[in-house]
Amino acid sequence: MRYFLDPFGCAKNQVDAEIMMSLLNGGGWSSGGDPEEADLIIVNSCGFIEKAKQESINAVLAWRKAYPEKKILLAGCLSQRYGKELSESLPEADALLGSAELDRVAEAAAKLVPPGRRAGAGSSGTGLFPAAGMAGERGRRPLLGFPGSAYVKISEGCDNRCSFCAIPLIRGGLVCRKIPDVIAECGELLRRGIRELCLIGQDLASYKPGLAALLAALSRLEGNFWVRLLYLHPDHFPEDILGILRSDSRLLPYFDIPFQHGSKKILRAMNRRGDAPSYLELLEKIRDALPGAVIRSSFLTGFPGETGEDFGELLDFQAAARFDWLGVFTYSREDGTAAYNMKGRVDKKTAAERKALIEQRQAAISGAAAKRFIGRDMDVLVEEPMGSAGKAPFRGAETAEDYLYLGRLYSQAPEVDGAAVIHGPSALKPGDLVRGRVFAGTGFDLQVSV
Repeated sequence: MRYFLDPFGCAKNQVDAEIMMSLLNGGGWSSGGDPEEADLIIVNSCGFIEKAKQESINAVLAWRKAYPEKKILLAGCLSQRYGKELSESLPEADALLGSAELDRVAEAAAKLVPPGRRAGAGSSGTGLFPAAGMAGERGRRPLLGFPGSAYVKISEGCDNRCSFCAIPLIRGGLVCRKIPDVIAECGELLRRGIRELCLIGQDLASYKPGLAALLAALSRLEGNFWVRLLYLHPDHFPEDILGILRSDSRLLPYFDIPFQHGSKKILRAMNRRGDAPSYLELLEKIRDALPGAVIRSSFLTGFPGETGEDFGELLDFQAAARFDWLGVFTYSREDGTAAYNMKGRVDKKTAAERKALIEQRQAAISGAAAKRFIGRDMDVLVEEPMGSAGKAPFRGAETAEDYLYLGRLYSQAPEVDGAAVIHGPSALKPGDLVRGRVFAGTGFDLQVSV
């Protein structure tokens, strides 16, 4: 019994996909890279914004057209959010499985494709997190990212209720894992050779047991590894983590803080409490405490009521903040959110033009920020070989300069930031964490000699 998984969405969705794979593999199924050989095709969908929703639906339609006789399971956020509607409007999907029902994936698969032998009935845990004693199993799940790196989900859902965000409609309110469960999973991942633990949740700053307590516990683990924090809401940033990060270099001074805007009027409409002065003060505190701090953020253009003056305030905030990395998105009008019926809608062309201007300005800021690492000796995580840098063949060359790899420094998060181009010996393997010297920069990327 073979399945093929087609993943969509964010890192949190990736963890969900890995959990489903683990449960299926334990239930008598095997995964394959060729859909032609699969008995079941699983589309792990995203339901966050309109574009992502359409991509997931299009995937179902494309798989149905390519394989009329195969069974298709639509899983994930889209099924969770629109289960009733999709059951009536998308007959191309043979079954739906919401993101809160992950533990039923083996059962759902067995109903669609009755096995010749008994398939497993799934986990005894919940769709969100494993039952007590299962955290180690979670750490042994298949990993879909690059070698050496793994996402660790410490919470599910969100209580912030930003007016533009559909996450609470999909994932519900905030639910946090216990610190011992997170540590057990991380310990198992480290034993597997993982060198980067990326902590994720819709908002790590809201982690109820306390993010500082979790980081202190992670600091007691042995070995050479990184801990990276992703997604910290600026309105309740936990400043007590700064001292802990300063005391252990393995806890990376990398912060993903989605400020979203610089206009106080727009921030209030987004149901956010901060403003540009308070946010700039927070950035100053972080950089004073951790001079090596790297900060990523995200902006939203075209929010209802955003005038030219509001956009000007956003540009001023961008210039003053000087983020290392910045993602820019145009507003997506999502049904069920508080912003859905707000007046003053901005046309898509204007929102897109504003997005392009921010990205244009950010290119220069990010390029300059990356160059501050030139001349430094730093750890770099090897992700994949690129080929030969010289005349010698990739296999069998003798000098370090003959081999090129792609990897990342602590200043570069998976998939979203620039990369490190590594010049190193043939012995380097994907997943290695090695020491090298940054000797040049090209755009967003840095050149490292190992």
